[in-house]
Amino acid sequence: MRCPFCGHDDSQVKDSRPSEDGSAIRRRRQCSACAARFTTFERIQLRDLVVVKAGTEGTRREPFDREKLLRSVSIACRKRPIDQVRIEQLVSGIQRQLETAGEGEVASGRIGEMVMDGLKGLDSVAYIRFASVYKDFREARDFEEFAGSVSEVGRG
Repeated sequence: MRCPFCGHDDSQVKDSRPSEDGSAIRRRRQCSACAARFTTFERIQLRDLVVVKAGTEGTRREPFDREKLLRSVSIACRKRPIDQVRIEQLVSGIQRQLETAGEGEVASGRIGEMVMDGLKGLDSVAYIRFASVYKDFREARDFEEFAGSVSEVGRG
């Protein structure tokens, strides 16, 4: 593993243990050149996934990035009473579903819908926050209509 401090490509594992949510192995490493210590996380990846994004410039393809998905879910959940472990579990669950679906390519819209489904059961405010970006709300009325549909579902 390359040292993030000096760039040397040899480090020694000093400690390994499961991460808090059990979806990864957390490793403490020490660089053999500069002796700096750093942490890495090792996750199981069943297959390489490509995300297909349709935009105004046409269709783009890019590798699936778990950290990007985790960042967007974390932003939606910011300042909400949601444990980081639950966010990690949501993201890991989505990744696992995508990897086991048997497809090498997945539409970005499908990932967005999976996040929406997960957040709906986790926190209604985080759900609306994510939806505002995902559904590209343009004005306050968009928020009102969507929030009204969320509160109707909660009452029904």
